[in-house]
Amino acid sequence: MHNDNETKPSGLTGPLFWIAILFSSFQLVTAAFSPISSQVVRAIHVGFVLLMVFALYPPMGGRNAFWRALGWLLGTVGFVFSFYHWVFEADLTQRAGELITGDWVIGVVTVVLVFEAARRAMGWGLPLICAIFLAYGLFGQYLPGMLAHRGFGVDQVVSTLAFGTEGIYGTPTYVSSTYIFLFILFGAFLEQAGMIQLFNDFAMGTVGHTRGGPAKVSVISSGLMGTINGSGVANVVTTGQFTIPLMKRFGYSPAFAGGVEATSSMGGQIMPPVMGAVAFIMAETINVPYVDIVKAALIPAILYFATAFWMVHLEAGRKGLVGLPKEECPDPLAAVRQRWYLLLPLAGLVGLLFSGYTPLFSGTVGLGLTILLIFGAAVISGVKGLALRGLFWVLLGFASAGFFQFGVGTFFVLAAVLVALTFIRRVGADARALAVKALVEGARHALPVAIACALVGVIIGIINLTGVAAELGGHIIAIGRESLFLALLLTMLTCLVLGMGIPTIPNYIITSSLAAPVLLELGVPLIVSHMFVFYFGIMADLTPPVALAAFAAAPIARESGLKISLQAIRVAIAGFIVPFMAVYSPALMLQGDGGWTATAYVVFKALVAIAMWGAAAIGYLKGPLNPVERVVAFVAASFLVVALPFTDEVGLAAVAVFVLWHYWHTGRLAKASA
Repeated sequence: MHNDNETKPSGLTGPLFWIAILFSSFQLVTAAFSPISSQVVRAIHVGFVLLMVFALYPPMGGRNAFWRALGWLLGTVGFVFSFYHWVFEADLTQRAGELITGDWVIGVVTVVLVFEAARRAMGWGLPLICAIFLAYGLFGQYLPGMLAHRGFGVDQVVSTLAFGTEGIYGTPTYVSSTYIFLFILFGAFLEQAGMIQLFNDFAMGTVGHTRGGPAKVSVISSGLMGTINGSGVANVVTTGQFTIPLMKRFGYSPAFAGGVEATSSMGGQIMPPVMGAVAFIMAETINVPYVDIVKAALIPAILYFATAFWMVHLEAGRKGLVGLPKEECPDPLAAVRQRWYLLLPLAGLVGLLFSGYTPLFSGTVGLGLTILLIFGAAVISGVKGLALRGLFWVLLGFASAGFFQFGVGTFFVLAAVLVALTFIRRVGADARALAVKALVEGARHALPVAIACALVGVIIGIINLTGVAAELGGHIIAIGRESLFLALLLTMLTCLVLGMGIPTIPNYIITSSLAAPVLLELGVPLIVSHMFVFYFGIMADLTPPVALAAFAAAPIARESGLKISLQAIRVAIAGFIVPFMAVYSPALMLQGDGGWTATAYVVFKALVAIAMWGAAAIGYLKGPLNPVERVVAFVAASFLVVALPFTDEVGLAAVAVFVLWHYWHTGRLAKASA
C-alpha cells in the first residue's frame, strides 16, 4: 500500500491538499453537468484560486505563523466573497451597474486580492501593466490630446471589473474555468499514467541512434507532450529532466541542450490537438469552432518542430556528434505495445473534436476515458486468462459508449463502479493514489494560468470601457496603409516586449485586442491575424532578457538562462519567420481559396527556406559554411518570404545554385583531404 504522503506534492499538504481535490472536483462536476450559471462558476473558480495562491504564497514568505495565518485569512476572504455572486445572483442581474454597499466592498476587495495574488504567483510584471490600464480608466480624462477619454466614475469601473462579463470574470476566466482546467487535468492524468515514459521510449527508439539522436529525442518527446498538456514551461521541467542531461552527455553544450528543450517545449502550445490555453481563448474571442484553430495551427506547428529537428541535426553534423548505441535504445514498437491504451483517450479526443463536438465535451470524454483505463487496468490486474481480460475490456468499452445515449454522467458511474471493484478485489492502491495525485497536481498547475486570466480581465474591461483600442488601432492602420510589413513588425515587437514581463495568455489578449483588428482591416484573414499574435507571444518566452522557458531550463542544464535563450532563438529561427509567411500566403494556415495546390506550394517554400536559414544559423550543411556562404544562404531563403513578383523564382534558383555549389565544393575538399 502507498503511504498517503507519497501522493501529496511538495507544498500541498494538510488542508491545501484537500482544497486542491475539492477545486478539481468542483471543476469536473461543473464541466460535466453545468448545475450553476457560467457567471457563478467563474466567480467560484477565481475564489478557489485566491484561496490556494494566498495559502501557497503567504505574505513575507510565511516567515512565521502570523504571516502564514494572514495568507490563509486573505485567501479565505477571497473564497467566501466569491459566493456573493451565487447567493445574490438574481439581485445582481436586476441592478446591473447600480452598486449597493455590499457590492462596493465585495468588488473593491476582490479586485485588490486578484492583483496581489497575481503578484505573489507571477511577480510584478503583469500587475504593473494592469495597474497602468486601471489608472487610465480612473484618471484618463486628465491626459492630453488623443489619449484622453470622456471620464468614468469609480462605480462604473468597479462594476465593469468585478461584476460584468468583461472584467476579471470575462472571457479569459470563462475559458480558464472550463476548457483550460479540464485539459490541464487531462494532461495530469495521462502524465501520472505513464504517458511521459511512452513518449520518451518511442522517441528514443525511433531517433536515439541517429546523428545527434539525444537532441532529436528532446524535440519529438516535447512535441508529443505538447499534444496533451499545452504548457511550455511545464514541458521543460518534465521532459527536460530526462533530455537535457542526455544531450549534455553526448556532447551538446549545456546552453544548446537547454535551448533545444526550451524551443521544443514552447512549441507544445501550438501543437494540436490540445494546444495552449490561448487557443481556447482565441476560439471564444473570434467566435470560431476550436477545430478551425486546430486546422490553422497544424502546418505551422509541424514546420516549427521540423525546424528544431533540422537545427539539432545540423549542430550534430558540425560537432561530429553521434547517436546512442542501437542496443541502448528501447524498441519503439515494444513501448507502444506496452502502453498503447494510453493513446485511446487522445484518439477519442481528436475524433470528437473533428466530428464537431465542443472542446469542453471532447475534453470531458477524453478525461473520462483516461480515468476508466487507469482503474480498468487496476481491476483486471492479476487476472491471467486472456479471454477473460478481453471480455472485461470489451464490456467496459460497450459501457463507455453509453455516454452517447446518457451523457458524460456515464463516466462518473463507471469510474465509481471500478473504484469499488478495486476495494473488493484488494487491488489498485497505486491507481487510486495516482488519481488523487493527478487531481492535486491539476489544481496546482492551473493556478498561474487562472490568476493571469483573472487579472488580464482588468485590461479587457478598461479597453472596452474607454475604447482606447480603436484610437491606437487607427494610428497603426495609418502606418499599415503605407506598409503592411511595418504594421506586422510593430505588432511583433509589441508581443516580444510585452512577453518580457508577462505570460503568453495576457500577452495574446492585450496584443490581439490592440493589433488583430488592425491587421484584419489591412486585409489579413481573421484567424491568421490572431495566430500571428499568438506565435510571437510564444516566441517571447524564448527571447532575452526574460525568456521564461529558458530560465526554467537553466537549473537542469546548469547554465545561465541568458545563454540558453540565445541558443533557443537560434534553434527557433523559423518561428520568427513562419508567421510572416502565413500573412503573405494564408494557405499556410489553410486559409484563403487557393486549395491544396496553394498549400502544398507554400509548405514546400517554407521547408526550403527553413533548411537554408538553419544552415545559415548553424554554419553547416553538408560541411562547414564560411561567413559569406552563410549570408548567401540566408538571403536566398529570405526571397521566398517576400511575396513580391518573381521573388519565389529568384529565391528557388538561388537556393538550387547555392546547394549544388556547396555539395560540389564540399565533395572536392573531402577528396583533397583523403
